[in-house]
Amino acid sequence: MPAASEAVLTQILAQLETLQVSQQTMQAKLDAMTENKGRPMSTSPPATPERRGIPIPGTSPTVHESFKASLASGSPATSPTSLSPSDKERERLLYPGRVNLTTYPDQHGIKPYQMSWGASESATRGPVICSRLPGSIKARNALGAHSGSYSIYRALAIGMGTLSPTHKPDYSLTEPPVSIPPHPQWKNVVSFDPWGHLVPTVFRGEIDSGLDVRPSIAVTKAHLKMSEIDESSRRGEIVVDGNIVLKSRPLIDEHGHQIDQDPGVEINVSKAAIEPVWFLPGVAERFGISESLLRRALFEETGGMYPELITRPDIKVFLPPIGGMTVYIFGPPAYMSDASKTLTLRVHDECNGSDVFGSDICTCKPYLVYAIEECIRTAQKGGVGVVVYFRKEGRALGEVTKYLVYNLRKRGGDSADKYFKSTELIAGVKDMRFQALMPDVLHWLGIGKIDNMVSMSDMKYDAIVNSGIPIHKRYDIPDHLIPPDSRVEIDAKIAAGYFSSGKQITEQDLVKTVGRTWEETDH
Repeated sequence: MPAASEAVLTQILAQLETLQVSQQTMQAKLDAMTENKGRPMSTSPPATPERRGIPIPGTSPTVHESFKASLASGSPATSPTSLSPSDKERERLLYPGRVNLTTYPDQHGIKPYQMSWGASESATRGPVICSRLPGSIKARNALGAHSGSYSIYRALAIGMGTLSPTHKPDYSLTEPPVSIPPHPQWKNVVSFDPWGHLVPTVFRGEIDSGLDVRPSIAVTKAHLKMSEIDESSRRGEIVVDGNIVLKSRPLIDEHGHQIDQDPGVEINVSKAAIEPVWFLPGVAERFGISESLLRRALFEETGGMYPELITRPDIKVFLPPIGGMTVYIFGPPAYMSDASKTLTLRVHDECNGSDVFGSDICTCKPYLVYAIEECIRTAQKGGVGVVVYFRKEGRALGEVTKYLVYNLRKRGGDSADKYFKSTELIAGVKDMRFQALMPDVLHWLGIGKIDNMVSMSDMKYDAIVNSGIPIHKRYDIPDHLIPPDSRVEIDAKIAAGYFSSGKQITEQDLVKTVGRTWEETDH
């Protein structure tokens, strides 16, 4: 074995031993505190390897039973304030066992539910189980928690007593209103659970048996209402067809009276919300690194939040605390897997400042609106349009970093030749979106080819084509839709290799493209 590998293994073993010592130390302190307060430890055997029952002296039976009943019913306690347990008592009722910082594959009673990622049948694939509830903790086959970053708010709700940790969701009437059936390409998906929208149906038996199995995808239908599309309709660029584009209901004033004014239009769409569920071996392979390195990086760079990434190499699935994506489908969803139908695609990464609030320093919103219009036109001609909206704010660097870069650009001379360098000075890298995982959603939808891709990104193009999906046509944002202050961004991207059907930009040209300064408030 190479010396470097031995050194890494030695370091990992040392850290594992440190974790064990820390856990033993914490337990010793907890035992000492309990003994000092005259609270005897329970002698009953543990319900699970992780949770050991600790009686709670000093809590009145009425309070104790009231709170236990609320936990059992899955509803928050409604007892009077005078009967409410203290925070310490509630903590012991919610978490009656010792603090366990991690688990190990050979720990007594642990038996992860069998899973075969990539299997074509749901029964063979098996459900994703990450819950630490008593009924599921032994069968856990995934690390992390459902809902991504929103799992923190769930923890707050439980801690405050507004949500019971044992609440069992009722999935009646929640099934998708449109069908996204299994496709052979699902075997390629490694960044989310392709069965996620079918969980209440295909894993009903596991749910009924008491396992905490939850959907990680939801599919629904909606009408989109956008002022930009209203204006396009009034100009005759978007046509009302009564199917894809509908006339909005008449407007009314504050007194409820109908207003004689054009109400605009609405767009009939299907949409899906997708949470990330990573199959770690597949994710590592996609990025060209080892699974052990991926696990170590995830453990270290999340502040050690997930020690089981190191101690549970037998668990191959991880639900990362990051944002997911939303898919918007214009036209019949079945057309996405029909090779005879024209398909138009826009893969869009979140930009709150532009998409929602209309900031003109970038082209994100006008490009998104243009893509939606192209998807509408494709659907009206008998094809289908797809917009995938990823939560990767500021090229996945985050909005704080993005705004710091804005400040640097505006103070340092906002020219196109400094565009990417400004980001690198703050973030150390110009882009962290890493599009290798992005095509998974296209495979989930059954897309086999893309006729029109509304994107200039060479990284997105390469990722999709390299995943086995051909792209027949690319086109960029029309020049007249580019806000003046975002010319810096567009010229810098074209010079860096982004697709452009217009003139090519050289490094010498970039110096001439300059953005608006903060002082320029008059137009």
